[in-house]
Amino acid sequence: MLSASPRASERPLVEIYDTALLDLDGVIYVGPRPVEHAAEALAEARSRGMRVGFVTNNASRTPQAVAAHLVELGVAAQPEDVVTSAQAAARLVREQVPPGSAVLVIGGEGIIEALREQGLRPVRSCEEQPAAVVQGYAPDVGWRQLAEGAFAVRRGLPWIATNLDLTLPTPRGPAPGNGALVAAVRAATGAEPRLVAGKPHAPLFHETVVRIGARRPLVVGDRLDTDIEGANNVGADSLLVMTGATTPRDLLAAPAHRRPTYIAADLRGLLAMHPPVQPAGDGWRCGRWTAWVRDGELHVARAEGVAPPEPTDACDGLRALCAAAWSSQKPPEAEEALRILGL
Repeated sequence: MLSASPRASERPLVEIYDTALLDLDGVIYVGPRPVEHAAEALAEARSRGMRVGFVTNNASRTPQAVAAHLVELGVAAQPEDVVTSAQAAARLVREQVPPGSAVLVIGGEGIIEALREQGLRPVRSCEEQPAAVVQGYAPDVGWRQLAEGAFAVRRGLPWIATNLDLTLPTPRGPAPGNGALVAAVRAATGAEPRLVAGKPHAPLFHETVVRIGARRPLVVGDRLDTDIEGANNVGADSLLVMTGATTPRDLLAAPAHRRPTYIAADLRGLLAMHPPVQPAGDGWRCGRWTAWVRDGELHVARAEGVAPPEPTDACDGLRALCAAAWSSQKPPEAEEALRILGL
């Protein structure tokens, strides 16, 4: 739910929410590398009764491939624990066309398998009389697939995009994502996708709740514009972990619809209580830190006579800064305050 400051929890989040709906890249792994503490924190959360669903906008891989990758990183996962934007898109298509219809695919195996699961027939050519078009990222999407998609969209067929992420992370830096590929078809046709399945849109969250059976889910992610905005769109609480795309500066500047319910350094935040952020004079206090805005600049100070800051302590300072920044009429300057926190 939307808030002017990060929310407190008197109990660990694992005791409040029955299911964690986790993004992958930036939360479980970054490129080829596992995120520190992620596997151990998820194992502990599961041992304490929390169910886990892995939710990804990336439509290129099948749930089986994603689960195998997670197992390689030390995270227990079965294909049924994974929900992709391709699966959500396939359900949307099924609701648009007759059973058994041909559907033109711009994308890879993840979409093909998802369409077959819904009783639809994936095809690659507009000449095979498709009833709809589904577009999702795959590394081998090229001119021919984009051209067939443009031909079909120009015929007025329903066009469903798995997601609109303009970039995707790679070890060499951001690369064009499905949003960039959708833009190519948009430029060639002047049309817009009729529906979008992935985050921050609602269908992927609804698909996940159906498949995982969550009753009180917590959305966990590293991106404000997909994970957190999506959670707010469907009225779910969220946990932002600072292990991926979002920087402290991004978080302080977040508009209301992209502000998380909780903030944590990493997935150990699932296992912890979250301290209150409370008004303190002209500012806000969390733990040992007080933050305030003066003359358009954020300030932060730590109570004297206590031990040097630790990572969780610095996160308390960031929570206080968020409350001060989010309560300000204009985005304040934050460089010095973040330097003091070591962020």
